[in-house]
Amino acid sequence: MKNPRCHFLILFIQLVSIISFCHYVMPIRGEDNNTSAVKVDVGIILDMETDVAKVMHTCILLAIEDYHAAASRTATRIVPHLRDSEKDDVEAASAAIYLIKDVQVQAIFGPQMSTQTDFVIDLGNRAKVPIISPATSPSLSVKENPFFIRGALPSSSQTKAIAAIVKNYNWTKVVIIHEDSSIGTGIVPHLTDALLEINALVPYKSAISPSASDDQILKELHNLNTKQTTVFIVHLQPYLASRLFLKAKEAGMMSSGYAWIITDVLTSFLDSVDHSVIESSMQGVLGIKPYVPRSNDLDMFTKRWRKRFCQEYPDMDPVELNVFGLWAYDGITALTKAVEKVGGTAIPKFKKADTRKNLTDLDTLGTSELGSLLIHSMQNTTLKTGLSGDFCFANGELHPSPYQIVNFIGTGQRTVGFWTEKDGISYKLKMNGETAKTNNKQLGVIIWPGESITVPRGWKVVTSGKKLRVGVTVSGQTNEFFIIKRDSKIQAQVAAGLCVDFFNEVIQYLPYSVPYEFIPILIPDSPTSPDYDHLYYTEYDAVVGDLAILARQSDYVDFALPFSESGIATVVPVKDADRKNIWIFLKPLKSELWITTGAFFVFIGFVVWVLEHRVNKEFRGPKHKQVGMIFWFSFSTLVFAHRERVTSNLTRFVLIVWVFVVMVLTSSYTASLTSMLTVQQLPPTITNLNDLIKNGEYVGYQEGSFVVNFLLRMQFDSSKLRSYGTLEEYNDALSRGSKNGGVAAIIDELPYLTLFLNKYCRKYIMVGQNYTTNDFRLAFLKDSHLVPDVSSAVLKVNEGGEFTKKGIQKYTRNDTACPQNNGTPDSLTLDSFKGLFLIAGVSAGSALLIFFFIFLYQNREILATDDSIQKRLAAIAKVFDEEKDNSNSKSEKPEANEESQTSTILFTASEASPEILPDLPLQSLEIRISDGLGASPADEGFSITEPATSANETITETF
Repeated sequence: MKNPRCHFLILFIQLVSIISFCHYVMPIRGEDNNTSAVKVDVGIILDMETDVAKVMHTCILLAIEDYHAAASRTATRIVPHLRDSEKDDVEAASAAIYLIKDVQVQAIFGPQMSTQTDFVIDLGNRAKVPIISPATSPSLSVKENPFFIRGALPSSSQTKAIAAIVKNYNWTKVVIIHEDSSIGTGIVPHLTDALLEINALVPYKSAISPSASDDQILKELHNLNTKQTTVFIVHLQPYLASRLFLKAKEAGMMSSGYAWIITDVLTSFLDSVDHSVIESSMQGVLGIKPYVPRSNDLDMFTKRWRKRFCQEYPDMDPVELNVFGLWAYDGITALTKAVEKVGGTAIPKFKKADTRKNLTDLDTLGTSELGSLLIHSMQNTTLKTGLSGDFCFANGELHPSPYQIVNFIGTGQRTVGFWTEKDGISYKLKMNGETAKTNNKQLGVIIWPGESITVPRGWKVVTSGKKLRVGVTVSGQTNEFFIIKRDSKIQAQVAAGLCVDFFNEVIQYLPYSVPYEFIPILIPDSPTSPDYDHLYYTEYDAVVGDLAILARQSDYVDFALPFSESGIATVVPVKDADRKNIWIFLKPLKSELWITTGAFFVFIGFVVWVLEHRVNKEFRGPKHKQVGMIFWFSFSTLVFAHRERVTSNLTRFVLIVWVFVVMVLTSSYTASLTSMLTVQQLPPTITNLNDLIKNGEYVGYQEGSFVVNFLLRMQFDSSKLRSYGTLEEYNDALSRGSKNGGVAAIIDELPYLTLFLNKYCRKYIMVGQNYTTNDFRLAFLKDSHLVPDVSSAVLKVNEGGEFTKKGIQKYTRNDTACPQNNGTPDSLTLDSFKGLFLIAGVSAGSALLIFFFIFLYQNREILATDDSIQKRLAAIAKVFDEEKDNSNSKSEKPEANEESQTSTILFTASEASPEILPDLPLQSLEIRISDGLGASPADEGFSITEPATSANETITETF
């Protein structure tokens, strides 16, 4: 049997251990205030009926436990006090008053609803108690409430990310579907502004009540389906959003061509949505949610949280940890750090209000002496290792984090990109939250509704069985642009013309079908009147033709790109070029080029004479012969007819360069003269409008056109203006001329004149400048979705200009190809040949300098004499004029021997083989033998034409 004293001691130790454990645990889980450590009371106000409140509550308890586990036993203890607001604003206010007045909490976390938070913030400001609320409404201002800290990102922070997605896919209009409550309405103005910044409009907003029935939701969706816009941004809570997407599927709005974007109020709580709803009715939806980087700490915390959540709420179905729970954990952690920073051995109590007067409960709240210190410490707190990422308060607001963009596939979601305020959209994201520095600024592959990978256009054509009414402007002479004629095949009236063909071609380039019909619009006499605009743009869905863009028309229509050149131009008759000019051969070169070329001919001739004068007999003789040789030799190179041989290497170098220059000059001259004689030249009779005004000529214009107003503004006399209705009348008037009842010029819009010139191209020409005015373009009713696609189609049709050329040829019925008038070829100028003359001048000058240096060096003894300069120059000139003797004893003997050998060979061959050489003339024999043995040294030299008598003369001398 055991000793009773030992048994009693064991029981006593166990009892003390239990009491110590309860003393440590109860302040964490409950509200036991019996503790010797410094205690800080913290209030928690949540709607405990909601899943998100239970998630946040569990995270708050874990945050407090982690703080206590890390702190010493003598550290400050955080005591939580939970109150349920029961989804009621009054209950939330009552809970706040109780916590501040009775419990005297130093800070309050919550409430989570924006309407509840709004009143609680006022209480916190009065009592100087910090309010850390996860409410996301943008209407809650941190700047206006000094004791308010937002513990979550405001819903407005995601609007720029949504706008970036809209811009990325070039959607110009979107529809916002939001909850008709404080949760849904707060984001709408901010979202609209963000879309306007990227030039995207919100033509319709749909507010759905939380209490709306399924039939009401379906009716609203049918109403949205009648609109042109097919891009929808949904800001609904999970329960209401689930019903919306089920009905959208039923209405056929989850098919190809539609785009749906949901905000974080749904994406972050997707576990609250039935998986069957996601799989059946939310395929292809894009979602936005705050990005939470994965980490080992987060994975370990998630496991702890799941275990603790099951302990706290054992009867509840499991839910997933969301970003609001992580923000709650990080928010309480930031609070504990602030408490630890400002707290000491004793926490100041509340300063009680004056109770001598009859005061209400609000007046008796008192003020916290610690609150000011806590709010100042928390407003700029940063947690680098927060579970939600970089958790940072800046002036009371949570610092924006990157947003993750997900695509709903199957029962889950797939990340397709990220968005940050600094770098916008990016496919990848670094672990520190900054976008990866890559060139890929696009999202990943997205599966859109209807299992389509084609990006939705963002709108659709809503015809309701009606055809697009297309008005075509008709004037007096626009048969080529628009005409109503009868089709014998279908026995009906059909529209034809350039405008009709062009519109038909543009419609073919649209990626969808648009039924339409043409309706003629007769242009009145005053086409610029306001009634004219009203006629255009209130009775027709689109108008094509001669349209002016005026400021007042922007109230009615949007214009597509023009499909023709714009402006007013002038057409006048042409006169044939005078090709019988006897001096036309001088026109290919400008006068300065002629002078420069002649000067260089003389210069090159002089250089050649200087270089050859002492060594070449052909450049010697009487003075008049030498002067003639200078001109003859140089100019004969023009046709390569010179026969004089040159012996100096310097001369050969100069001539090689000069012959190349002459070849280029002659080729260019030949080409230019040929062009002048062969190219058709059509000089106009009048070159500008001022000539018409000055000479008092008659001018024609299109009947009923606004061009008459333009002419009057240009100071034309109204009595000199004549109107015409057809292209044939234009031709007749111009042919007769101003003095014979016609006109000297026709002034009209470019498209009409283009048709006219194509039909009568050999008789008329367009002159003067073009004056910008109306365009042939397409106009659509204001805010029509067809405008951008039609403009793109116009660019494709106009690419290369082939369609317009074929159309003009088709409707002008001109089978003769009109030669293009390039005008009179310009004469060649000196600028084009400066490089050649520079090369020729430098080469000739260099050769001349080298010659003089050698010559002066060889005659340096003359320069070294003591005679006067005049005598020395005279002596140098005399030496220069003397023929240089290049022969010497060494060279003469070989030459004599060679000539003697040549004679011997000739005689030997003649005597030894008389049968080989029959009776032939002696001269022929000599030439053949001489050619076979080679020419004498005297034959060596630069010569284009080889002399025929050199060999004969040499042989004769030998004999």
